[in-house]
Amino acid sequence: MSEDPLLTGELAAAYVEGLQAHGVAATPKHYVANDAESQRFTVDNHVDDRALRELYLAAFEPVVTRAGAWAVMSAYNAVNGPTMSENPLLTEPLTGEWGFDGLVMSDWGAVRSTEASANAEQHLVMPGPVGAWGERLVAAVRAGRVPEAVVDGKVRRLLRLAARVGALDGVTPADGTAPEPVAKPGPESGAVPGPEDGATAARELAVAGSVLVRNTTGSRASDTAAGRVGNAAELPWDAASLGSVAVLGHNAALARTQGGGSATVRPAAVVSPLEGLRRALGESRVHYRLGARVAEGVQPFDPAAMTNPVSGEPGLRALFRDAAGTELRVEDRRGASLIWMGPEVPSGTDHVEVAVRWDGPGGTHRLGASGAGHVTLEADGRTVLDAEGVLTGDQGPGAAMFEAPSVTTELSTDGPVDLVLRFRPSGSEAGMPLVAVTLGEETVVEDPAAEIAEAARLAAECDVAVVVVGTSDRIESEGFDRSSLALPGRQDDLVRAVAAANPRTVVVVNSGSPVLLPWRGDVAAILLGWFGGERFGEAVADVLLGAAEPGGRLPTTWPATGDERSVLSGVPDGGVLRYAEGIHIGHRNWLRHGETPAYPFGHGLGYTSWTLDGATVTGHEVEVTLTNTGDRPGRQVVQAYLSRPDSGVERPVRWLAGWAVVDAAPGPTTARITLPDTAFRHREHDRWVTEPGVYTLHLGFSVTDVPLRAEVVVEAA
Repeated sequence: MSEDPLLTGELAAAYVEGLQAHGVAATPKHYVANDAESQRFTVDNHVDDRALRELYLAAFEPVVTRAGAWAVMSAYNAVNGPTMSENPLLTEPLTGEWGFDGLVMSDWGAVRSTEASANAEQHLVMPGPVGAWGERLVAAVRAGRVPEAVVDGKVRRLLRLAARVGALDGVTPADGTAPEPVAKPGPESGAVPGPEDGATAARELAVAGSVLVRNTTGSRASDTAAGRVGNAAELPWDAASLGSVAVLGHNAALARTQGGGSATVRPAAVVSPLEGLRRALGESRVHYRLGARVAEGVQPFDPAAMTNPVSGEPGLRALFRDAAGTELRVEDRRGASLIWMGPEVPSGTDHVEVAVRWDGPGGTHRLGASGAGHVTLEADGRTVLDAEGVLTGDQGPGAAMFEAPSVTTELSTDGPVDLVLRFRPSGSEAGMPLVAVTLGEETVVEDPAAEIAEAARLAAECDVAVVVVGTSDRIESEGFDRSSLALPGRQDDLVRAVAAANPRTVVVVNSGSPVLLPWRGDVAAILLGWFGGERFGEAVADVLLGAAEPGGRLPTTWPATGDERSVLSGVPDGGVLRYAEGIHIGHRNWLRHGETPAYPFGHGLGYTSWTLDGATVTGHEVEVTLTNTGDRPGRQVVQAYLSRPDSGVERPVRWLAGWAVVDAAPGPTTARITLPDTAFRHREHDRWVTEPGVYTLHLGFSVTDVPLRAEVVVEAA
């Protein structure tokens, strides 16, 4: 969840606590060191014990020991030899030192052995009901190669999970290690917010997580001073005096709201940045142009444009058929991106038939499907497409889901059209049946240069311009690593052209992790919206118009060029990925190399100004005085870092030790930070050691903006 183990662990623990408070089991993954996707099924990650303990396991520890996660997922990859589904790390520290009493489930298809995985602390093989265990496990128990007590322990953990989520009403595990089952919350109890409350929460969270990394003040640009530059900034805009707004970019209308692959859950509706600004300012003031294409290939239909032709409800109908056309199963789905795997695919399936009434805008469209297999498409009873989607190149596992080819045809419509897609998949995944197909439309730009020129012309005619740039699920997703940090397509050209046409250009970045922003000095402001969830567009409007302040700070360092030494490769060599940087990851590596990123870890701006006035240290407690020197309430994140340049052991230049979020009106205020004991310890000879002496405490607003210093004295442990 970040490049820092302390921040990752705290974010993850909070997520787990919140989720499980509603009786839903959290499953932190992937345990452990699943930090790259290249060769993820087979790669052996070589990590020294100190880095493994201080960084990668440290991120999981509070999730287990404090938040009490009810499940953990083991990874595909190996760590220092054994694959994670049979790795000793499942025992120590997970179920031993940390006392994890939950369930370890495998990633789908990750368990490849019977006895080794069964004798490890691997409790559930996914997907079921068969796999590497099944009858082979029964045979191994009967032969004495797997003790029956080991299987009993796995069953006990399965029952404990069932009790915790309320699937065994009134049952509490007999060993007493689990709490009473959590009652399933319902609307009558007030425990679960209603749909409107959920929408409000999603909007507020998107605002709170957005990060303003650049904002201009007159002729002086601010993108490094963490909000301490006064408040006569380019943002927020004054909605009352704003005449016209040019909204540009593919992701402005087709926003990414969540990650690809297993990170995808289709919401009932999504508010795009274009729609959010139109709701806030009115249709007449907001003008749109594509500018540059981002998403390549077929993209799923907008759920709002789909009707199930049988039920009349939103969505579509999917039917599994055998080779003779006999119906095997029927499903109603809300989204047009469809995946079934393993036992979800009925035995004997030859193809899937998908029926939908599509009510897109009138005109000529390029419709079709994305999938590895044979595709036919009928429109109002007429066959308009009959083609084969063929995977090309060196495609690894998961390609049929994450890199599927598209086949399309042109179709002119002037109203709703009844579509029937028939898809016969050509392969499987990890030895399991797989059906993965997307029904939708491909965006076509005949003349990219002319489209950019038209976008710049529109920007010049408007008071302000918003360019939404970002990634697509072909660039940033599960299943593969990015080959470049550059924005895909002609988006950089689009930003440069628009910025040249209108100096009041704001760029909203719609990506899940860092991308290169080579034009960052040419635009008025840059807002990182990430994958902003289903109310993303409302949150963007709230921030740009000043209804709310961007509340986030960077959890990752953003590079300037991507060629810096501090930007690490995740590509294995000979099947091995070596963590040669040791404990120096993320901002630690940037400080070690003395390189300057585009934006440092912890950076983020707001709409007011702040000063740090002093700090008092008492033991591990830090009290910081600061002042909101602006004329509006604001949010600041006071960050604490430690250093020990004269240490007797290798240490980072600085490392994160704590932080405090401050929401305050104009005037002085106080922040309190508790430095955990774990911030001072290091791993040495298979044990934790705390080096006594004086540590330097650095306080500020990012890892590179730390003007206050103090000393922390640590006694011998």
